[in-house]
Amino acid sequence: MANKKYKDPSRPFKWKQAAGDIILWLVSWYCRYALSLRDLTEMALERGYKLERSTINRWVHEYGPELNKRAKPYLRKTCDSYKLDETYIKIKGVWHYLYRAIDKCGDTLDWMLSRYRNKKAAKRFFKKMLGNKHATKPRVINVDKSPTFPPGLSELQAANEVPPDTKLQAVKYLNNPMENDHKSTKSKSRYRKWYQSFSTAKNALDGMEAMRMIQKGQIRHVGKDVVKQNSFIKKLFGLAA
Repeated sequence: MANKKYKDPSRPFKWKQAAGDIILWLVSWYCRYALSLRDLTEMALERGYKLERSTINRWVHEYGPELNKRAKPYLRKTCDSYKLDETYIKIKGVWHYLYRAIDKCGDTLDWMLSRYRNKKAAKRFFKKMLGNKHATKPRVINVDKSPTFPPGLSELQAANEVPPDTKLQAVKYLNNPMENDHKSTKSKSRYRKWYQSFSTAKNALDGMEAMRMIQKGQIRHVGKDVVKQNSFIKKLFGLAA
């Protein structure tokens, strides 16, 4: 189970057994690279920090979603051509669906973990994706051959929740970049033997996808410079030098 959220946003590391920069280092590396909790405990031990895997795990589930929440206001605007697809994530031996979307430049728009692959889930994702401030009004959305997307978008357009002039198309080769973009999240999840609950999967994925956006250079005035990215993450949590 994820650790209880801290109550004071201005003091995110209050009562923790390690300094904030150590916690952010471990959480960001977990979200950035295909490393297991065992890998991270060994790396921490090399630096003189003796930590349990369960402790690092709690930090990932606590600070991963918070990283996503704090980073999103700094994302640059996307372009108006979207690519949307769902992939599979295993939770306690059962396959679930991870909806993901990027623009034609490869920038991440949003993601959503779902137990089901149906029209209701498709509508929820459309609304979540278009509710982001960094999401430009879509001119066209390319999807796979799933039959759930067309009726879902049509119903939202009829309810004026999605721009009526947004075009939905299903061209397989145009979604190849989307398929390739899944690999980063899937490889990390597979290496860690997937997930044990829906909530912990969602929290870990929030952190991984947020870090992926930072890696892609989607943060304004930060770009793909790793040093600047690390500095940006510290500033988000009030740890800037």
